Amino acid sequence: MSTTPKVALIAGASGLVGGYALQALLDAPDYARVWALTRRPLGKEHPKLANRTVKFERMAEQLKGLVAHDAFCAIGTTIADAGSQEAFRNADVNAVLLFARAARAAGAQRFVVVSSVGADSNSKKFYLRTKGEMEEAVADIGFTSVDILQPSLLLGPRKALRPLEITGRIFAPLINPLLTGAREPYRAIAAETVGRAMLGAARAGRRGVYRYTYADIRKLAAMRPHQAIPADQPKKRPA
Repeated sequence: MSTTPKVALIAGASGLVGGYALQALLDAPDYARVWALTRRPLGKEHPKLANRTVKFERMAEQLKGLVAHDAFCAIGTTIADAGSQEAFRNADVNAVLLFARAARAAGAQRFVVVSSVGADSNSKKFYLRTKGEMEEAVADIGFTSVDILQPSLLLGPRKALRPLEITGRIFAPLINPLLTGAREPYRAIAAETVGRAMLGAARAGRRGVYRYTYADIRKLAAMRPHQAIPADQPKKRPA
């Protein structure tokens, strides 16, 4: 694995998981420069940070000439926040794919994206079906490596807590231990852990398309620079 500091692209850095991922990238010796692509200025200063405001529909044009090694995507919303299924798809599929294609055009070989546990393009549930369609489309763009993190309920400080998240905060310590075996992927997980796991996925250096749920997300979050890939990392699954 190369020890030369790299250039990272990240989209969704103003969100809960993305904010933690951005900080992890800025703290990491792995990266010399971190380009954060946002709709509005982040208002954050760091010697390694370059914040570029973009319009996602014009991203390919706006990023011409930019060169990057790895891309990290934490774009995501909820149907309630988006206001409609169409608006949700525009954010969680279309915007993700626009970023992925722009990142690939910039030379990125690795794409790390946050999806959802249970994502399945054949699901009867709109949310899970949409996430599954996004995963499959990203896998077809041509990256050497695609790392898909599939967390369940995210725990962390938000500007506006949703009822499910309030319930999750209260009951996760009681419910998580009961979710074992095939149900373990559905354990609530700290957004900070998922953010750090995005960096860990890049550090793992695996080639191909991989999906990670609760236990493996926690392992990725603990990865250190140039650390060997654990033998029990999840096996490659078809896109």
